[in-house]
Amino acid sequence: MTFGLRLLRDGPVADAHNLLLLAARTLRTTDPARSREAGVQASLAAWSAGDRDGYLAALDELCPPAGLRAVSPDREPLAEVGHDAVEVFWRAYRDGMHCALHGDFERANALLGPVLNVLRAQQEASRLLSAGTIALMLGDLATARQVLGLALAIARSETTPTFLPRILEHLAYAELREGRYHQARVHAEAGLRAAAEHPQSNVTAGLSAVLALATSIAGDPAEVATHAQSALNIAHAHGLGQARTLAEWARARADLGHGNAEHAAARLAPLVHAGPRQGHFGLWMMAVPCYVEAAVLTGDDVDADVERLIDQYAQWASRGADPQAPAVVLRCRALVAGNEQSEDLFIAALARHQSVDSPYEHARTHLAYGMWLRRRRRPVEARTQLRRAVMGFDQCGADVWTEQADAELRAAGETPTSVAAPRSDTGPRTQLTPQQQRIAHSVAQGATNREVARQLSISTRTVEYHSATSSPNSGCAPGWPWPVTSNPIRPRRTRADNSLDPRDGGERTRGFDDERFRQQTQVAGTGLSFSNPTS
Repeated sequence: MTFGLRLLRDGPVADAHNLLLLAARTLRTTDPARSREAGVQASLAAWSAGDRDGYLAALDELCPPAGLRAVSPDREPLAEVGHDAVEVFWRAYRDGMHCALHGDFERANALLGPVLNVLRAQQEASRLLSAGTIALMLGDLATARQVLGLALAIARSETTPTFLPRILEHLAYAELREGRYHQARVHAEAGLRAAAEHPQSNVTAGLSAVLALATSIAGDPAEVATHAQSALNIAHAHGLGQARTLAEWARARADLGHGNAEHAAARLAPLVHAGPRQGHFGLWMMAVPCYVEAAVLTGDDVDADVERLIDQYAQWASRGADPQAPAVVLRCRALVAGNEQSEDLFIAALARHQSVDSPYEHARTHLAYGMWLRRRRRPVEARTQLRRAVMGFDQCGADVWTEQADAELRAAGETPTSVAAPRSDTGPRTQLTPQQQRIAHSVAQGATNREVARQLSISTRTVEYHSATSSPNSGCAPGWPWPVTSNPIRPRRTRADNSLDPRDGGERTRGFDDERFRQQTQVAGTGLSFSNPTS
């Protein structure tokens, strides 16, 4: 058992699971208390590995098999007459976890609620950590934060804070789930410092993955990649399915936040589909909304596979696993619906968000709705949604998304409130529209026309128009930072009927489709007037 516990902290978790499960079975008759301890640790090893069957097998070692028993809603599971209190406790824990894993959260709450209260009353760091884990399984994020916060205070007061890194890992994850990214980042960084003092490489991997998720909406891609790779290096060596899923999800969210929807969809596709690379059995469903949005933004037609994933996510959300999921389901349906249905779905999603404290997901819905309105030439209504998105992202520290929402807001005609940095050169000054500024910035980084179009959710034709009229050779906008050869203007592809290929700006009918229109724009300082297709 001792070696199994050591491997659980710093080794292959599949080996730890097998050793601890063997210990639980060996000690069952001679030392029931240690047998149960080994069983709980074996279940933790299986969870870390993403081994669903192994997790259920470890739960079954906690008490003699008795099958799942019905629990009367007006009866406390831990107060059954004629049963030993300890046996009743462990039976409720085992059966409750079984129910949670099978999606029966109503019954899981009835069984695990009293268990959580017993653990909570003991005021010990290890017991409170277990209570916080139960609350996370039940989707009770507020209770999880409260219990884990108390566990953190107790652990910090101990001479040897053995559980400190794990408590910080679970607390940071609970804060991520609630959209509290500032706090999650602080606690994940503290956890890494604590883990460095008492080497626990598997906990380090989990903390690095959580930190990658926190920075995926606040930091630069290089920082996200550093934390994610740190987690993946250990995860691949030790078989950590949970850390791998979170790290890959973080990389995809960073891609999506920086406008690279195609890469995000490619990263997430294996996680959300059945197969050897599917994500952790308890986590992959939460990555579905990110995949849906990435798939829509790639510009390809939404297929039956995406619709099926949304239906699966909706079924999971209806079971009460995540309080903010019902609103997210409506947003996903709005993204793939036809024009006549999308607006009602966006409005319904925003109404559902009002009942849950989830600033990040709420802001994501405001942004998606604002983008949808702007592309239908309704800029006044779009600005209302986009302002709310900016404020929501700013509240939860989602700097990457704040910038994206602010750029959308300016493209919708909002007057900039910030003062531009002074130019270092002495060349002529040219006032650029917000859309032109965004295109110029992307082109200066070496993006192709198609990549710019996808990053900014506009058509390739719009990018080509600006390339042709505002490049240095045109004389219209000498202040643009165009590279000389990195973004050549390419002929657009056409289909057999001579209509434009969707890959190069052809008509798209679903999701974030681009309805182009033209308005007269005066280029300051040049005396030239040209028609500018805005999106």
